[in-house]
Amino acid sequence: MVRKPVSETPTSAAQAERAFRPNHTAGVTLAQLFPHATLGSTEAETLVTGITLDSRAVQESDLYAALPGAKTHGARFAAQAIEAGAAAIVTDAAGADIIASGQAGAEQTSATSTPVVVTENLRTQLGDLAASIYSSSTNSSGESPAPLPALIGVTGTNGKTTTTYMVRSLLTALGHHTGLIGTIEIQSGTETIEAKLTTPEATQLHSLRARMGESGVDTIAMEVSSHAIEFHRISGLLYDVVGFTNLTQDHLDLHGSMEEYFNVKAELFTPQHARRGVVLVDDEWGKKLAETASIPVQTLSVNATETKDGAEADWNVTNIRREHLGYRFTLTGPADDAGVPQTLDAHVDMPGEFNVANAALALVMVIASGVPAAKLQEAIAAEPSPLTPSVPGRMEVVSTRPAVIVDFAHNPDALERALASVRTQEGRVIVVFGATGERDQLKRPIMGRIAAENADIVIVSDDDPHDEDPATIRAAVIEGAQQAAARTGARVIEAAPRATAIHQAIQMAQENDVVLLAGRGHETAQEVSGIMVPIDDREEARAALVQQTSKTE
Repeated sequence: MVRKPVSETPTSAAQAERAFRPNHTAGVTLAQLFPHATLGSTEAETLVTGITLDSRAVQESDLYAALPGAKTHGARFAAQAIEAGAAAIVTDAAGADIIASGQAGAEQTSATSTPVVVTENLRTQLGDLAASIYSSSTNSSGESPAPLPALIGVTGTNGKTTTTYMVRSLLTALGHHTGLIGTIEIQSGTETIEAKLTTPEATQLHSLRARMGESGVDTIAMEVSSHAIEFHRISGLLYDVVGFTNLTQDHLDLHGSMEEYFNVKAELFTPQHARRGVVLVDDEWGKKLAETASIPVQTLSVNATETKDGAEADWNVTNIRREHLGYRFTLTGPADDAGVPQTLDAHVDMPGEFNVANAALALVMVIASGVPAAKLQEAIAAEPSPLTPSVPGRMEVVSTRPAVIVDFAHNPDALERALASVRTQEGRVIVVFGATGERDQLKRPIMGRIAAENADIVIVSDDDPHDEDPATIRAAVIEGAQQAAARTGARVIEAAPRATAIHQAIQMAQENDVVLLAGRGHETAQEVSGIMVPIDDREEARAALVQQTSKTE
């Protein structure tokens, strides 16, 4: 099995960064970026054409933002950034002291002529700095500036990825030139760029937006994680429409409590970040967000949920009926400007009733962006349905008999929903899953309990252990599973590594059974003690299915 180190080399980081950058940027001067800074005449005229906070990713004429990190200060890599071509450095007072004292990677750094600008709260300024720099990008025809694409953002615990794919698919069907930024990938038109974070850093988001603009993209559908909001990665961006899916237990290792987790998500629904919003109100957090958001919000319900003061949601999903793997449903909203009620008949050919909610949210967000409901109805009537985009690792069907489905469900709520959606009347449900290391430990036994309450056979394996002992993680999950299994009669099995668990599950499966491989979705490598170990649940499942077929022939 091939293994590779997690860390990037300076060369690979610089190459990856180039994929995020626009091709034509006129640049701005330090005086324009920092009008209140004390700069010499030569320093003031220094031209900057890009910005990064990763010294390994510096491009020629970049502004290197040297921030304090968890283990060391970015200013210690100032010499490396200058050697790579940085035109200037911006840092805080501590970073300036490091550079002045010669601790920045080379003794001569303190004497360099490269300008150093000192400012506090630098992380919160990165977005505005990047916006100023990349607003000077031009399109391929030399027009300056190139129009920046509109932004549509989706936040929530579960459903972000699928909803953004649906939004993009709908807009493409309507004739828009679209982009996508999310967990699985970044797409600019037909070009795919590898994504390493659900939401890239602020500097990269602005450069990506400029790059997409110069290539003709007019609208970007984007996932917005709580980490992105908490760490100011979306600073300097204003979304035309933002949507909220739901809020369930996740990321409490960062936020500490559900209340704080909600508060971070709610920041997206403020004038600083968005013009208007659409909120699913089928959980208490959605209702609270609809009541407290400081931007205009339309509410949506799949369960005829009443909102504030007993009023119905603005948009309601009714008449849900199963059709093959997917569903048909009706979406009804308020009357349009001409007084005509807005009603859409839609279908989504994806397993899981939660995908009805994702589809409905995508539809209302597109309407909120300015598309008339009648025009949208024409688009969704087409075959194949634009509400059924191919979403890697999200309820992805690998096989039908036995049914093998790969899904990214990696927290309690998502796992419960996924298991409920794959249950049939004919066969058993076999689930393979694990829990992530060095993350929210409280959810491990909860996920075990949910698995044993909703599956017939529970195979506990590994997710991403990171630097934690995989056996310890599995033990916590198994504890919750066995307690529930004592009531439900589910069979609980421990199997590792994950490839072994997948093969075992498929070997056990009969023709009418469903095997759910949960937790990793589209991911193709596990991080184990700092090593990336290649594994793709879909490929392992296909190999196991071939092996099973050869045994029965």
